[in-house]
Amino acid sequence: MAKNNVDIHERLQGIGREFVDVSHYIILFLISVVVVWTAGKEFFVIFQKGSADLKDILLLFIYLELLAMIGIYFKTHRLPVQFLIFIAITALSRHLVVDVQAVSDNFHLWLLATISFAIMVLSASIVILTWTAKMFGRPEDYLKDHQVTSTEHHLPCVDNKQSLK
Repeated sequence: MAKNNVDIHERLQGIGREFVDVSHYIILFLISVVVVWTAGKEFFVIFQKGSADLKDILLLFIYLELLAMIGIYFKTHRLPVQFLIFIAITALSRHLVVDVQAVSDNFHLWLLATISFAIMVLSASIVILTWTAKMFGRPEDYLKDHQVTSTEHHLPCVDNKQSLK
């Protein structure tokens, strides 16, 4: 009876894992389609203008980084935090270069300082994440090495030495 419950539990866990994996793939595929669609619209606007400004190029880099992050997930089943930070740095850089010029002079210095500080903090976080991954490994590496199967959780522990006596 206990073995039957374990089998049902394992099947349900397998179905749940498959559902989550399929959901991830569908959502990431849809996000990819939206990013490609939006990048295509941006290319169309650039072609209509006849030239590309720095803000257009930086926006295309953000789209490229999003697609690269999605591609990495499809290949490795990992969503690296570093890519999200790279995207944030690129977006802040774009804001610093493009949008800050339109701000009034009174607020201009503080906005420049806070955006620059945010870029510095994000850059430092990339260095820290890279260093800790080299020194201590990534959490998913630890989980792979110490993964416990579901039967180990539900079956009673039997010591072979005691059962031989």
